[in-house]
Amino acid sequence: MRDVDTAHAAGFVPRVTRLLERVPGARRLLDADAVTRRRLALAGLAGNIGIVVTGGAVRLTGSGLGCPTWPKCTEDSYTATEAMGINGAIEFGNRLLTFVLSAIAIALVLAVWRHARLRRPAVILALGIPGQGVVGGITVLTDLNPYVVGLHFLLSAAMIGGSYLLWQRTVDRPAVTGTAVRLRPLTWALTAASAAVVVIGVVVTGSGPHAGDDKAHRTGLNPEMISQLHVDAVFLMLGLAVACWFAARAVGGSAMARASAILLGVLLAQGAIGFVQYFTHLPPLLVGAHMAGACAVWVATLAVVWATGFDDAPAADGSASSLTSGKTNRTLVTVR
Repeated sequence: MRDVDTAHAAGFVPRVTRLLERVPGARRLLDADAVTRRRLALAGLAGNIGIVVTGGAVRLTGSGLGCPTWPKCTEDSYTATEAMGINGAIEFGNRLLTFVLSAIAIALVLAVWRHARLRRPAVILALGIPGQGVVGGITVLTDLNPYVVGLHFLLSAAMIGGSYLLWQRTVDRPAVTGTAVRLRPLTWALTAASAAVVVIGVVVTGSGPHAGDDKAHRTGLNPEMISQLHVDAVFLMLGLAVACWFAARAVGGSAMARASAILLGVLLAQGAIGFVQYFTHLPPLLVGAHMAGACAVWVATLAVVWATGFDDAPAADGSASSLTSGKTNRTLVTVR
């Protein structure tokens, strides 16, 4: 990659680098190749999605207060005890996954440390993990307040977005044509609609029956009204996804057309799950599948944005990158 950090030789980063080189085993990760960086970034993305799915399992099995306090599992133990049964094991198991994700994040920070363009998002994501842990602890201490639970999910969505950005920066991508760049505002509208779908979906969850524990309160909002609003947002997003597909095909943006087609497929599958779960009175298995599908929709949306060259690296000399359209022979300059 072209973003190896060679500037500021006497600055903070080189000093930290010299310290890290003295840590046993760290030097190997500091010298990681592109494939290793890519795999670690993908593992981080998968881990953040996994946390959402397992967190959903905690709520759907009524294990939200399986460990009734935080940071300990009980007043006397940091781990679940046999007397706490399956609910304690499920909740504690979800907490343990945070340590797995932390280990991946630390390895990833070391692997990208010499690369300026990768280092900052990796560090932010690594710091976000304990932040998420604190919010998770607050959800327990507030007896699964639905608004705090919703914030916990939305922070996970932000972590997934950051992980996707970092992973894409480790992937070699073909140059994007200038005509596809012009469709970027349309993809931003799509992203806004996708974010609205996720946020309203969180509100739907907070008003529904799966609270995570019998002690947990609900928002008190009308579930049918919020569900209808959620469906309206989904149809808006579906229309924008169709528009992205047609627009990309019209300008010859094959990568964006392909990403839009994938998003449409994911949206239709997610919509089918949503309708079935609604008319079958929200069985836990389908609700869990819908939560996993929400992550898939979010990632597929981001893929459409990236297909416009949104985050392409600047030229090696640090100047703004130029994208030339083969049909118009005009140069489009993107300012970063």
